[in-house]
Amino acid sequence: MKYYLIAGEASGDLHGSNLMRSIKNRDEEADFRFLGGDLMQAQGGVLVKHYREMAYMGIIPVIRHADKIWANMKSCKKDIVRYRPDVVILIDYPGFNLQIAKFVKKHLDIPVHYYISPKVWAWKEYRVKSFKKYVDEMLCILPFEVDFYKKHRYRVHYVGNPIVDALAARDHQDEPFPAFITQYGLDNKPIIALLPGSRKREIEANLPVMLRASESFRDYQVIIAGAPGIEPDFYDTYADSYPLNVTVLFQQTYRILAQARAALVTSGTATLETALLNVPQVVCYQTAFPKLSYWAFRHILHTPYISLVNLIAGKEVVKELFAVFFSERNIQKELDLLLNDDAYRQTMLGNYEEMRQFVGGPGASDRAAAVIVDAIRGE
Repeated sequence: MKYYLIAGEASGDLHGSNLMRSIKNRDEEADFRFLGGDLMQAQGGVLVKHYREMAYMGIIPVIRHADKIWANMKSCKKDIVRYRPDVVILIDYPGFNLQIAKFVKKHLDIPVHYYISPKVWAWKEYRVKSFKKYVDEMLCILPFEVDFYKKHRYRVHYVGNPIVDALAARDHQDEPFPAFITQYGLDNKPIIALLPGSRKREIEANLPVMLRASESFRDYQVIIAGAPGIEPDFYDTYADSYPLNVTVLFQQTYRILAQARAALVTSGTATLETALLNVPQVVCYQTAFPKLSYWAFRHILHTPYISLVNLIAGKEVVKELFAVFFSERNIQKELDLLLNDDAYRQTMLGNYEEMRQFVGGPGASDRAAAVIVDAIRGE
């Protein structure tokens, strides 16, 4: 059968590649055509356009590149018409993908499956109407999304979270601490891990304050998890201004977390990864116009938390220091509790264990592939 996939970001490329692998296990004659990246291309098929030509984030970049976005969408629609797939699989990337879903259902009547639901539960809840109208199967990776969609009388599938799969398949599991520090020439001190974000603006806003908050913990060493696509020199300005020795490692985030005593983490997928690796954490996220941002969170967003850990657990498991709560003093205070108050640490770790039960075990890609292939075959 013929599968057309659309992923517009690096994370979509990762999850799309794993989904393609699982589809091939169920359909030996699977033929792929896709918008994605290198990881999807490694699974075979035809890469129509790389996500690097599509990933415009934020209002200003979207406006500036509106002509390119429109051209990409137009060429994508034409390509789907020519290819005539048995199913179109959309992976997150809602601004682009919802337009494609509408076109496919109105003009081609090809089944549309959405893998990794956009975060409409946080805002733009009105988009659920479009999902119900143009998306045949919605495959969710966050357990609370099922109840959210049920409220709108929209049947969805919870297939598990692909982060669990990534952690289960990671290298260097059960790595001894001495082996890790020896490979990178590190001190024999416990580690504070810093995950200041994946984009330059996030790092510029979060990292300096994270570093200052860590200064007083002289019995620990600080390791920064470098983000993919960010040049090493970018971190040097911050590392060089830190009074103590600080190390930046790239493509080793899971290894750093697995060895860390505690972590300072920006909001996003990294908070869930940190929790699943059982590392006590503080969620730190600086916003522009903190008072206005907090007002918007309280009155516009339809969510009580910003971190996936707390959203999945349905309660405050980790402290969220964002907007008006983001400060060096607050981060330092919370970090001190995580490092030195054993009862506080154990409470968080116990809550992590409860959260894991909601997330479920590995196999998200396989379960998603089963839903898609079985639906096409009418099984």
